[in-house]
Amino acid sequence: MADKPIPPITPAKDIEVDVVIVGAGTGMAAALSAHEAGLSTLIIEKSQYMGGSTALSGGAFWIPGNKVLRDSGADYDQKRAHLYLENVVGDSAPKERWEAFLEHGPAAVDVMIRNTPLEFMWCKDYSDYHSDLPGSAPSSRSVESKPFNAAILGAERARLRPSALGAPIPMPVTGVDYKWMNLMAKVPQKGFVKAAGRAAQGIGGLALKKEFTAGGEALAAGMFAGVIKAGIPYWTETGLVEILTDAKGAVTGIKAEQKGKQVTITARKGVILSAGGFDHNAELRQKYQSETFKGQWALGAESNTGDAITLGQKVGADITLMDQVWWFPSVAPTKEGGRPGVMLAERSLPGSFMVGSNGKRFINESIDYMSYGQTVLQRELDGDPIGDTWIVFDQEYKNSYLFAAISYPRTPLPEAWYEAGIAHKAESPQELANKMGVPVDAFVEQMNTFNGYARAGRDDDFNRGEATYDRYYGDPTVTPNPNLRQLSGTLYAVKIVCGDLGTCGGLKANENAQVLRADGTVIDGLYAIGNSAGNAFGNRYPGAGATIGQGIVYGYIAAQHAKSRA
Repeated sequence: MADKPIPPITPAKDIEVDVVIVGAGTGMAAALSAHEAGLSTLIIEKSQYMGGSTALSGGAFWIPGNKVLRDSGADYDQKRAHLYLENVVGDSAPKERWEAFLEHGPAAVDVMIRNTPLEFMWCKDYSDYHSDLPGSAPSSRSVESKPFNAAILGAERARLRPSALGAPIPMPVTGVDYKWMNLMAKVPQKGFVKAAGRAAQGIGGLALKKEFTAGGEALAAGMFAGVIKAGIPYWTETGLVEILTDAKGAVTGIKAEQKGKQVTITARKGVILSAGGFDHNAELRQKYQSETFKGQWALGAESNTGDAITLGQKVGADITLMDQVWWFPSVAPTKEGGRPGVMLAERSLPGSFMVGSNGKRFINESIDYMSYGQTVLQRELDGDPIGDTWIVFDQEYKNSYLFAAISYPRTPLPEAWYEAGIAHKAESPQELANKMGVPVDAFVEQMNTFNGYARAGRDDDFNRGEATYDRYYGDPTVTPNPNLRQLSGTLYAVKIVCGDLGTCGGLKANENAQVLRADGTVIDGLYAIGNSAGNAFGNRYPGAGATIGQGIVYGYIAAQHAKSRA
């Protein structure tokens, strides 16, 4: 089980392999692709856990045209996906990058199906994030793992990175389940049935010595199981310290360090960097994103400090998109250094809106989370910061929906939130404004304006609820707009911070995942995937699971290219 001690690590030593992979998130998918291609493969992982930020995520992947979509009757037309990405990405990333992603995506998923015990399902109706653009799929191109029995990992189960989301009882809640479980007070015929089913699966599984997980933990567990079955060696607590090159500048391997001991790993075919971004490197984030950033709100693995990126630069690699982040608005932590609370549907649900320090709305609250963060950051860079941000809602909202995965319908917000000043409760808009510290008149006017929009069912300021994506996390029992309802009675405010799922700028790579120099030439033998590379979609997030999706696909591409190297 997850609370058992982690088995002893495999001692690092000088070794020669075809491919060494740095990072054990989607790097495990790259390892499976390399192994299937007949390459001897080694994974090194800086932390004590396998799974990386993938294990902490929702676990979906966005890879158009794959077998799961085809078998489920989803929109798998690659021409439409091409049109969509052309409109989404524009000139923010090289066309060759996202076209290679589209071309090789189905084959990359096939490798996962063949080499792991995972079973996948279509996230039906989870619309592409930019559903207003030509080529989008309102019915979804996202896929996730079905609940997975992590107990098959045996003693190595303890080495799997624990999920950041834990239910009070064992129940593997998938993303598809979450939508309806969040609405169980409003749509009980769906919500309660799904909750009861997952609880029965989780609790009943324990009686059979099975431990069902879901989301990113399930995806990481399944990849880890595939790695173990394939006999691919993995060294945890082993960090990258140097990338080795020959006289011509080609990469020949790496130096790694485990518990103070340095070893040399010679790579005949290539080094694949999959060590995440620089989520927890405050110096780099202040340099490339915001001088005010302290790194305290990142939700990715704590080991993501940008080592692969900075060491890649030392051998001549160029960088790109370093200002870009998979933003994810979150509940403010109750203490300095604490972990933010996860939010997903909360911003879209009716009976709520968000304001900044001036007491006014600043965005379509239902917009995708990356676009949300980009708006907040751009306002700061423009010298017009939004300041402290609050989500405001009423008692009916609190009685109806799950909040931050811990506060259930008809239950109070945590007392610790009030004590920390990140939550307030009031009987009037004026009182709530005073407690939030925002201008009273501006807030009262804003609430009256919002309520007018809600009665009309149309948000004339930000068009909330107009897009298909907006409505996915809305409340279908509220009409005419499932994202809008006027607020009344007892009011609440919870402080929101601009958290993130990880940075998505990094080493500049081409369509083969090869790392490039500033002059555009290739660093032979060096590959970058996942958040160690610049986002293949530039400054955009196409749909749920696009970050994991490109890690899986570019891992496959890198392995195939490495195989072809002389």
